[in-house]
Amino acid sequence: MAISMTQAAIDHVARYLEQRGRGEGIRLGVRTSGCSGMAYVLEFVDASEPDDQVFEFDGIKVVVDPKSLTYLDGTELDFVKEGLNEGFKFNNPNVRSECGCGESFNV
Repeated sequence: MAISMTQAAIDHVARYLEQRGRGEGIRLGVRTSGCSGMAYVLEFVDASEPDDQVFEFDGIKVVVDPKSLTYLDGTELDFVKEGLNEGFKFNNPNVRSECGCGESFNV
C-alpha cells in the first residue's frame, strides 16, 4: 500500500511547516461526510501513532491511519493552482464516483 506526493505538494507542505515552526508533516485521512459518502481530511501532524503508516518525501511525512489507507491506497497528493484558486488535489484510483461539488467521493 502506498501514497505519493508531487513536488508541488511537497514544496507547499514544507513552506507551511516552516511557517508553523513545528511538525513532522501532514495526516491524510478520510471521514464519512457529504453526499457521496466520504471526504478527505488533511491536518498537520506533530507525531505519528503506533499503528500509522508513514510515507516520507524529501523530509516531509504523510501519516495515514490503517482504516483510511484502505480507501487511499495508490493516491497521489498534488497541489495545483488554477487561475485564482489553489489547493490540494487527490488523484485517488479507488474513487468510483464523486459528488457534483467535488467535496466527497465513493469507493
